[in-house]
Amino acid sequence: MRFAPFEPQPSPKGPAMITFKELVDWASASLVVMSGGLAGHYAAMGMTPVQWAGAATAVLGSVTLAVAVRVWPAQAKAKTPQRD
Repeated sequence: MRFAPFEPQPSPKGPAMITFKELVDWASASLVVMSGGLAGHYAAMGMTPVQWAGAATAVLGSVTLAVAVRVWPAQAKAKTPQRD
């Protein structure tokens, strides 16, 4: 079965418009784009070495967050014992 990240997931409650996981994935990706864009914009205007270090830290932090969100395993739910 081929699974693409942009395909909606079937839900027992009916078709879901967007899941929390998809929302977090897109939010972390947009954070990477925004922090990289802001760092590039201010770099073009001129920054001191300390500002360069801060911008690099912000971009690397947002990339780390985006990777962690995608790699972190889902929390396992405990199974309740069935009664006979």
